Amino acid sequence: RCQRWVENCRRADLEDKTPDQLNKHYRLCAKHFETSMICRSSPYRTVLRDNAVPTIFDLTSHLNNPHSRHRKRIKELSEDEIRTLKQQKIDEAFEQKQATQESNENSEQNTVSEEGGEEQEEEAVPLTLEERENKDYLKSLFEILILMGKQNIPLDGHNVDELPEGIFTSDNFQALLEYRINSGDEVLRKRFEMTAVNLEYCSKTQQKQMLEICENCVREETLREVRDSHFFSIVTDEVVDIAGEEHLPVLVRFVDDSHNLREEFIGFLPYEADPEILAVRFHATITEKWGLNMEYCRGQAYIVSSGFASKMKIVATRLLEKYPQAVYTLCSSCALNVWLAKSVPVVGVSIALGTIEEVCCLFNQSPQLLVELENTISALFQDNEEKGNELKKISRSQWTSRHDTFEVLVDLLQALVLCLDAVSSDLSVRWNNFIVSRAFILSSALTDFDFIVTIVIMKNVLSFTRAFGKNLQGQTSDVFFAAGSLTAVLHSLNEVMENIEVYHEFWFEEATNLATKLDVQIKLPGKFRRAQQENFDLDMTSENYYKEILSVPTIEHIIQELKDIFSEQHLKALKCLSLVPSVMGQLKFNTSEEHHADMFKNDLPSPDTLSAELHCWRIKWKHRGKDIELPATIYEALHLPDIKFFPNVYALLKVLCLLPVMKVENEKYRIGRKRLKAYLKNTLTEQRSSNLALLNINFDIKHDLDLMVDTYIKLYP
Repeated sequence: RCQRWVENCRRADLEDKTPDQLNKHYRLCAKHFETSMICRSSPYRTVLRDNAVPTIFDLTSHLNNPHSRHRKRIKELSEDEIRTLKQQKIDEAFEQKQATQESNENSEQNTVSEEGGEEQEEEAVPLTLEERENKDYLKSLFEILILMGKQNIPLDGHNVDELPEGIFTSDNFQALLEYRINSGDEVLRKRFEMTAVNLEYCSKTQQKQMLEICENCVREETLREVRDSHFFSIVTDEVVDIAGEEHLPVLVRFVDDSHNLREEFIGFLPYEADPEILAVRFHATITEKWGLNMEYCRGQAYIVSSGFASKMKIVATRLLEKYPQAVYTLCSSCALNVWLAKSVPVVGVSIALGTIEEVCCLFNQSPQLLVELENTISALFQDNEEKGNELKKISRSQWTSRHDTFEVLVDLLQALVLCLDAVSSDLSVRWNNFIVSRAFILSSALTDFDFIVTIVIMKNVLSFTRAFGKNLQGQTSDVFFAAGSLTAVLHSLNEVMENIEVYHEFWFEEATNLATKLDVQIKLPGKFRRAQQENFDLDMTSENYYKEILSVPTIEHIIQELKDIFSEQHLKALKCLSLVPSVMGQLKFNTSEEHHADMFKNDLPSPDTLSAELHCWRIKWKHRGKDIELPATIYEALHLPDIKFFPNVYALLKVLCLLPVMKVENEKYRIGRKRLKAYLKNTLTEQRSSNLALLNINFDIKHDLDLMVDTYIKLYP
């Protein structure tokens, strides 16, 4: 083909070049080809048909241009050559026309109804001028809404209360619309040139309708990938306030076509106070509204705020009753000890957690306050600089989400109290009124004996699960061996429960010593004394009170929670992690995944060959070359070039990594949760919108404007 191009161009100087040289070093302008030879599949690229030959040349222009006269040596075509070229073009055009006719005939035959009728599908009716203008107008509106969502611009502008009476001002949507009209959008200008200035161009109802369509279309792009991958897991984050209403953020985990585990945000679900109603609506939203088949759900996890844990546990239980393979697990993004603390059904623990969050938030808001805290730590730990430096480093991090949160707090408590006291009693203008008032309130909360006892007891109880929880957030091998250590953890907690009198005595003594150091009076809570005024038990000591109201229920709850969250099914699934070659190596390749893989039997492409395939998988890694490292994670194993030769192993690994307790290894595929946190942090509560939030968090997902317009026209004709 290159040779024919050279002949047609009449470039004698290129005739001795090889096709490879021509292809690499020379280019021909598209204007030398007939339009029928060019395939316009994209507005950005010009693609030639396979049989394209250049035929359009101006052979006289160079004669009039002295500069280009000697640039090309042109070989003139004879009449026979011209006639041959023209005939080739005619033949090719005829063949193309015939092929088009045949394809049209085939499509017409396919449209004949199965009932034997002769009616054919009506041809697409061309749009009228009015319909086309309406579509263009709607497309402009959708473009503005998508821009607002991506850039996190709230729909409303100025608050009505801020404006003097009789003054009209546009909201953000209308302001952008006017800006677009002024910038030359003829479609919008023609639509609104006769509209009164103080009228809304697009009503709130219409904006809401269009936003819902934007949200659904963007969500559908992710859901389509989830359906293609079949299996998925559901994860919810802490309940959030969206414009005055409580909502549950919902994320979905799945393995995409490129074998990457992803966690994507797919929307907010209105929260219900009644857990049974919440369970029904949660299920209906996922299956009916979002179109996911829960039969393919292989995991569920709920990160909850204090007070919501028991309700979400009921939701998990109801889903497990319907779908036994939707294993209830911990979420990898939440430390086990933090999750357990938030689930403890003791009011004092919930209040303590709230106070801790407020303290951390206050110090993170003010760098100057953090410096003050560091100075206080340095003064307190003069004799132990190493410990002081460690605490200073921790104080600058999000220490409330650590496995050892309560240990850190007990170590930091004296420094926090002294720092807050110094700020609240500072009479200079160094601190603003907000920080001074918050410092006073939080100092009072931290020096309450009830708070001190609570954090000391929580520190000691959760010390039994700290190492176990840390391993669950570690490497794949750590998770595998952690599953085997659960029995020992439960045994330790049961021993504490049996000897609670002795353990509680030590814990209470530690709390009283800390209180004495802070000059805090040791007493029963005021609310308890007020409630028991008439029948107050004189024998009720502070130690006994906190044992009955805090230590015993906390340990009982944690034992039960561990049993529930690490069910037999969950532990069997974690035992299958011995499929990962590095774990296999640590077990000296003496593994038996077949016994634990029964629960996933229906998920395998060839369950009958599983045993033989696992044997081959073990042999492959046992007798590997010396320079070949064992893959350490599921992510690495899924990306092995020869994984396709082990279809059952691939299917098992794919389902295992969906368990919410497993880490999303690749940083860029767990971006959904980070963007969700960023949206909530950067957006005022009253300006939040569940529709705009989805557009903002998933700003990089492609969107089809034509689909949005067509959907809107169908729903709201």
